[in-house]
Amino acid sequence: MLVKTYGAAVYGIDAIIVTIEVSVEIGVSFNLVGLPDTAVKESYQRVVAAMRHSGRDFPRRSVLVNLSPADVKKEGAAYDLPIALGVLAASEQINGDRLSQYMIMGELSLDGSVLPIRGALPMAIKAREAGFKGMIVPKANVTEAAVVNNLDVYGVDNLTQVIDFFNGLLSVEPTVINTREEFSKGVAEFDFDFSEVKGQHLVKRAFEVACAGGHNILLVGAPGSGKSMMAKRLPSIMPPLSLQEALETTKIHSVAGKLKRGSMLMTQRPFRSPHHTISPVALVGGGANPMPGEISLAHNGVLFLDEFPEFSRQVLEVMRQPLEDRHISISRAKYQVDYPAGFMLVASMNPCPCGYYNHPTKACVCPPGAVQKYLNRISGPLLDRIDIQVEVDAVPVKEISEGGAAEASAEVGARVRKVRELQQARYAQDGIHCNAQLDAGLSKKYCPMTPEATALLHMAVERMGMSMRAYGRVVKVARTIADMDGADTIGTTHVAEAIQYRELDGKYWKG
Repeated sequence: MLVKTYGAAVYGIDAIIVTIEVSVEIGVSFNLVGLPDTAVKESYQRVVAAMRHSGRDFPRRSVLVNLSPADVKKEGAAYDLPIALGVLAASEQINGDRLSQYMIMGELSLDGSVLPIRGALPMAIKAREAGFKGMIVPKANVTEAAVVNNLDVYGVDNLTQVIDFFNGLLSVEPTVINTREEFSKGVAEFDFDFSEVKGQHLVKRAFEVACAGGHNILLVGAPGSGKSMMAKRLPSIMPPLSLQEALETTKIHSVAGKLKRGSMLMTQRPFRSPHHTISPVALVGGGANPMPGEISLAHNGVLFLDEFPEFSRQVLEVMRQPLEDRHISISRAKYQVDYPAGFMLVASMNPCPCGYYNHPTKACVCPPGAVQKYLNRISGPLLDRIDIQVEVDAVPVKEISEGGAAEASAEVGARVRKVRELQQARYAQDGIHCNAQLDAGLSKKYCPMTPEATALLHMAVERMGMSMRAYGRVVKVARTIADMDGADTIGTTHVAEAIQYRELDGKYWKG
């Protein structure tokens, strides 16, 4: 007897339908075909034990399982449940009339428990697109999958529940989630707030400009000056995720297995802070079983690289293309996948190995040549892709102890949202949503300057030796500053501030 059940395979951050065909005939054998990996091949032992502990017998006949399409590699243990149900239906131990109406995924424990899987959200999206009535997933993944509307999602604890469900012995209500209501609850919850940061007004201004336009930013300062502390508070002033952005971000984290059990949509922009010993593959993604890297996990959020020069040169250089294109294409001999990588880069570093080069009160003790060697770990092309560079000075003790209440993140965030809304309306027909995404053609269209501002910028380019890429980034930052002032045309004050954010090029790297 031939029975078909349906599951899904994740490719990139999207899912494709996998048909699990089970044929039970005369004979004694078990064969699993359809390009399964080792984890899928080992499903036989798990399925046999799970069926036995659920009061069912694995048929002592010839069992052939085919995972279609056969040219797509099947990975992981999530096919255990649909394989088990296919075997049970083909051996007439359960009623298989409704199997074709559901997408079914889940890993089986030896005692019949259904264990959580990765990628439940993109699978649920694909199930709705394919017209399935519902989806059966592990209980731990039900809230994640139930985010998808117009799809009946059932969470199960064990194989016995699924058997009783299809035999009509168990009535289970689908999990229903009001996506917009649940999403709105956690949008404004943050662990850190800018009101806790004393002083640093120039740095806060630079952060506000960076968030308002989606610009990359580099912080240079002595140890203990507050670089990491302020960077961690950056998400609190960024505009909240839209529902579409939240769905896309959650898909990536679901595929990577980074969602907490019982979680639904991500309501806050991701903040990823990998250690400087990270490998290039861990940063950009890929591997034997391709997975999203840190730059994709930071999509629609912040990638914070602390101790910037301590990262290997190879790791830093692989970011150059994603910083420009906002996605990463990974090509290997056996696969090619695309991952989104629209992140805001925030990097921090000391000015030298000892940390006190150019410090007003402490002397630098680095040997001759060490400072320049340290700074040269950051290449010119990578620096060009960082729109804003700001020096972070230590805050005087008196200002910390006696300073009044600082401006809260909610106040700064309100201004940032207003500027972002202006940009989204401006670029509604151009497929972008912030100034940092402007290309050369759109910059010419949307960044008009006064003659005085143009002359100032040209003079700065010649004196500072800027590349054309750096020139373009100054224009985009000036556009953001003008938006913050409510100006349609970029003026000299806007250009002057944008140029100020490139001064560290000359002070440290070209001085």
